[in-house]
Amino acid sequence: MRIGVVTFPGSLDDVDAQRAVRLGGNEAVPLWHGDHDLRGVDAVVLPGGFSYGDYLRAGAISRFSPVMAEVVEAAGRGMPVLGICNGFQILCESHLLPGALIRNDHRRFICREQRLRIENNRTSWTGSFADDAEITVVLKNGEGAFMADSATLDRLEGEGQVVARYLGGNPNGSQRDIAGVTNERGNVVGLMPHPEHAVEEGYGPGTDGLGFFTGLVESVLA
Repeated sequence: MRIGVVTFPGSLDDVDAQRAVRLGGNEAVPLWHGDHDLRGVDAVVLPGGFSYGDYLRAGAISRFSPVMAEVVEAAGRGMPVLGICNGFQILCESHLLPGALIRNDHRRFICREQRLRIENNRTSWTGSFADDAEITVVLKNGEGAFMADSATLDRLEGEGQVVARYLGGNPNGSQRDIAGVTNERGNVVGLMPHPEHAVEEGYGPGTDGLGFFTGLVESVLA
């Protein structure tokens, strides 16, 4: 599959995401925030970083990039979209996902290996994982606390839209230990930790993150 990886001004992990896409057996297609088309890709990854310096709010300016108009339209048609860290923030600001990401409750940037439980393996991006799989990937954020009102949280829980949950302690104050969510259709996923930093032995905490980049073909074909 051809998977587009968008670079915004301030993106840090776009090259890492492209590498993860290739290690997952797919073709990585670089996309620029100013693009007005998606170059015929089959899926899109919005990578981590500090787009536009996180001015206003993290992801608040990037949502107005020309490429995001194309991403929003494509997601509405069912195209798989994965937002990692800053990409998750952009998806929330673009209203493709519910909730918001705010500053960590301890007011400090955090960078560490983080255990997660995959609670929904029926999305376009998580089909390679077993039920309730526990994985370890990298977490690095300063505004990673997922917030939503109680009714939204209850709906996410009740409809299985919580994709991943923190294990071993809440690192940033996210409500209900939520590390990632999906939309109702399951094609749009936002994840605060970084699976692209756990795709090859000897580089990071292992290969637990590779599943996000290998199950997409099977999901789309299904």
